[in-house]
Amino acid sequence: MDSLRNHLLIAMPSLNDTFFERSVIYLCDHDKQGSMGLMINRPIGVNVNELLKQMQLEDYQTIESINTEVLLGGPVAQEKGYVLHTPQNIWSNSRQLTDDLMLTTSRDVLTSLGSNKAPENFIVALGYAGWGSQQLEQELADNAWLTIPAELDILFNTPHDERWTKAVQSLGFDISQLSSQIGRA
Repeated sequence: MDSLRNHLLIAMPSLNDTFFERSVIYLCDHDKQGSMGLMINRPIGVNVNELLKQMQLEDYQTIESINTEVLLGGPVAQEKGYVLHTPQNIWSNSRQLTDDLMLTTSRDVLTSLGSNKAPENFIVALGYAGWGSQQLEQELADNAWLTIPAELDILFNTPHDERWTKAVQSLGFDISQLSSQIGRA
C-alpha cells in the first residue's frame, strides 16, 4: 500500500447527507494501522481571536488571515485542538509531517498565535477524522473519496468555503460527471 500521507481526501458527491459532505481532509497519517486527518473546510463559527480571548492569554495581537476560523477537524476527540502549520521547531508535542508542514497539539503554539512567534501559516482545528486499519482503503474502493497530493495553496491561501471546489478543479475533470457506482466488467 502506498501511503496517502500528505494528500487531500476530496469527498465524492455520493457522501451527501453525511458528516463528510463536500469535505476536504488533509491526511496527517496513513499506514497499515489506519489513517488520521483534519477536515480543512468546515468552520465551527468561532474564530481564533475569540479562542485566544477565551483562553485568557495576554499579549496577543488580533490575527487577520483567511485561516482565522477554528475548523471542525473531524468527528473524533472534538475537545482536542490541533494546529497544522508551517515548520517551527520550538513547540512541545509537534510532529514534522513534511518539509513544509507540522502538526502540534500543545497549548504553547496557541499562545504564540497573534504574536511575532506565530507560525507563518496555520490552521486550528478541533477534533480529527480517523480510520482503522484498511477502513480508508475500503472507502476509496467504494468511491467515497478522491485523492490529490496536498497543496499549500489550498491549505493556507484558499478561503474555507472554496477549498472543496478548488481541490475538485485540480483533478482536471468535472466531478459531476462521475458515477458513485463501482464499475464491474
